[in-house]
Amino acid sequence: MDVSNILASHAAKFQSVTVEKETPLDVDTGFLTVTDLTPIDEDSYKSNLEEYLQTTARDGIQALIAALYGLPTKPSPDGSLAQLPAPTTQLPRAKPLPKPKPPTKWERFAAAKGIQKRVREKKVWDEERQEWVNRWGKDGKNKEKEEQWIHEVKADAPVDHDPVKAARDARTSRVAKNERQRLQNNARAQTAAGDREERKKDIEKTLAASQISTASMGRFDKKLEGEKKLRGVKRKFEATETSVEQEKQASLAVLSKLDGDIKRARKEKGDGDGILNVRKAIRNVSKGKGGVALARDANRKGAKGKRGGKR
Repeated sequence: MDVSNILASHAAKFQSVTVEKETPLDVDTGFLTVTDLTPIDEDSYKSNLEEYLQTTARDGIQALIAALYGLPTKPSPDGSLAQLPAPTTQLPRAKPLPKPKPPTKWERFAAAKGIQKRVREKKVWDEERQEWVNRWGKDGKNKEKEEQWIHEVKADAPVDHDPVKAARDARTSRVAKNERQRLQNNARAQTAAGDREERKKDIEKTLAASQISTASMGRFDKKLEGEKKLRGVKRKFEATETSVEQEKQASLAVLSKLDGDIKRARKEKGDGDGILNVRKAIRNVSKGKGGVALARDANRKGAKGKRGGKR
């Protein structure tokens, strides 16, 4: 019985696992990507777009799977896993390369003297305890002199000399010195990086604060050559004579502010009597003059109205 026709028809239903193209596919198993550099066939692309895209995607996936089966594997609870190699495609950076930090004062000195950087271990061996202890921090070796039960005191030491306090002060002074050096390195790095405008603003703020730190607010202090005059807050006074519309708007603004304060007080304290702050309301209406001045102004306005009526 000749079954060649049956086998041929069955094989025609499935495509070959070997992908052959005029331009070989670029397979990067490290990124699990396939790049097809074959030019697009315009006739196939325009006649049946969906079929063309499916065929192209199928060839790429088939080439990637074939490459993955050729990689070494390692066992795992979920089955065999392929060990991916390093990627070969060079991807561009999203941001520019960071600028190298300028060397610190110690790094410049070490480079000039040829001193190699040595990383100090975080743990040190304690002969007394016969165990490894922290060099710094909690139960650190640097606090050994503060926590020991006996101290050696010099013969010429004062009577009130406290060796524990002296050791603690020496340690805190070293910490403060390291912090000061770190801040100086940061300041030098900012200057080298061109961040002078920010430092200039900080210096101007500090100078302004020092100029008004005296009892006379700097009025009788000597001025340096080229020192700028401080700019104060310019007070703005309202005009003594305004139109009826402007006066109406000002009164409505005061009322809306009072209404807002009442609503805010109700939210905080709940509904009830005594919510309106009468003193604050009088102060806002009289523009800080007080209730007596407000009554005097009202009497004056009433007298003017009567006098105008007599005319």
